[in-house]
Amino acid sequence: MIMVRKIFRYMQHVRSLQRIGMALSRGAATSSLRTIDLAEPLTWEFSGFSQNGEDGVIDVLMRHIIQPNYYFIEIGASDGIENNTSWLAISRRFGGVFVEGNPIASQWCRYVFTPLNYGVEFVNMFVTQDNMTELRNLARYSNPDVFSLDIDGNDYYVAKAVLDAGFRPKIFIVEYNSAFGPTQSLTIPYKKDFQVVQSYKDNLYYGCSIAGWQKLLSPRGYKFVTVERNGVNAFFIDPTTFESSFVEAIRGKSFSENVSQAREYKTDWHQQFALIQDREFFNID
Repeated sequence: MIMVRKIFRYMQHVRSLQRIGMALSRGAATSSLRTIDLAEPLTWEFSGFSQNGEDGVIDVLMRHIIQPNYYFIEIGASDGIENNTSWLAISRRFGGVFVEGNPIASQWCRYVFTPLNYGVEFVNMFVTQDNMTELRNLARYSNPDVFSLDIDGNDYYVAKAVLDAGFRPKIFIVEYNSAFGPTQSLTIPYKKDFQVVQSYKDNLYYGCSIAGWQKLLSPRGYKFVTVERNGVNAFFIDPTTFESSFVEAIRGKSFSENVSQAREYKTDWHQQFALIQDREFFNID
């Protein structure tokens, strides 16, 4: 039995390294195909480790930060192979913290990534609005270049707690739920142990709307940049940390439908929201 476990672990390791190699190759190929217009964020996109073009958006934004510290924080890192900051960790050798609530995924992330970048820490922690002190003590910088949040649930409340705890990321990447539409300022009620349920209709009930994110972040001095074309992530920046001419010229995309949800439900956000409109929501003022 011990030998079987060792063989299984070895095969998992090999598979992870293969996935990393594929991600690096994909990123190199897709990044070279871009024709970048600095005013049009959709032209920035490419995917290596990220799922929806985020690697490219981050890449362009990073090149216009005035004083980068080459540090990231990612909450919801999973096993590290499909997230928003692995390109930074591996290709650009950034330091940072991968935070993941699933102990198995976090352990595997540590096992695979530690030899690739000793400047990255791996933390198994289910982040809530109540453990910001612990997160703050883990981080080397309170103003990381990139802060990515993807926990499919209490994202709004965790982001608010992050900012209230004194974090001031230069680039703040948040996942939005396109089923809530482009104008409703909504999120789910806070539940400390919330986890999205992967069943019909229930997997539409999570997170925060794009308008809700703007209601939270704009009063705190953040500028909305864009969403990516697949309708999953939104990008905000602290404009004081970027070249003003670059910031003022950006013409981002304000809303995109989540392609995965559109494929699964064969409807647009109106019909998707109709499936969950009887659920409880919190209106963000």
